Amino acid sequence: MNGKELVKLALDLGFSDAALMDTEDLVFLPNFRTLCEENMCGKYGVNYACPPDCGTVEEMRRKVLHWRQALVMQTMWDIADPLDNGEIKPAKAQHNKMTRQLIDRAGGQGLMIGVSGCSLCDPCAITTGEPCRFPELQYSCMSAYCIFVNKMAEHCHMDHKCVPGITTFFSMYCFDEREDG
Repeated sequence: MNGKELVKLALDLGFSDAALMDTEDLVFLPNFRTLCEENMCGKYGVNYACPPDCGTVEEMRRKVLHWRQALVMQTMWDIADPLDNGEIKPAKAQHNKMTRQLIDRAGGQGLMIGVSGCSLCDPCAITTGEPCRFPELQYSCMSAYCIFVNKMAEHCHMDHKCVPGITTFFSMYCFDEREDG
């Protein structure tokens, strides 16, 4: 599936917007890892896809740059309070479900970067010392990759709002493997 077809598929699946970009145009800021360390989502140290277990900042950057292209997908939600987990969690889950559907329809070859950390298992197998149950489906969030979401959204000509009444979420599907990687 080519990039144009992926954008169309994303929009057909219900994403508010979708755009392509070269992974080399992404801005990575290592200090974003502190967002994960603050553990606002509760997944730091208890999820294989989240820091510190997902990999170092440089390892995560290399995972993204292993792929040439990224399909950036956006959803916009009418959420009165952007800090209300009761509304945020189901919206994030729906966004990630749509992202996984797109990847499955595209053939599955690539890297998913989701909204929030992986939530395939509750609790994550790391909490009981077991290996990841679904390593091929596991996904990390933008903060774990240290991706500067505002710059990414700007590059894709998308709004990045999180104000009362409008909350946006982003995910990425990185594809087109580099020959040297």
